[in-house]
Amino acid sequence: MINKPSRAAAREKRHYRIRNHVKGTAERPRLAVFRSNKHMYAQIIDDVKHHTLAAASTVEAEVASKVEFTSTVAAAAAVGEAIAKKALDKGITEVVFDRGGFIYHGKVKALADAAREAGLKF
Repeated sequence: MINKPSRAAAREKRHYRIRNHVKGTAERPRLAVFRSNKHMYAQIIDDVKHHTLAAASTVEAEVASKVEFTSTVAAAAAVGEAIAKKALDKGITEVVFDRGGFIYHGKVKALADAAREAGLKF
């Protein structure tokens, strides 16, 4: 009998593996992405001080009002634009991208591309 770990457990394992290499500093904080079935979340984190510097998600009214559904690629792109705008307002121009164990495809890629187009460098 095959004992296969759950998809969530495999994602957590990938995320820990990525986090061994990706560290956010005050000069270049970490852009962490989380994708649930209904929503998309992004945070800019300073790992040295353990502070969240900026956050955006499809739960927020300003982002959710731009899109029809919160679980689409368009919604992820709206979150990318919102997080980049908030970061640039706080003077953050460069970040390190942490995909959170998710495959860099679809919604995660759309969020990253939208953040790049809005002015974040990574």
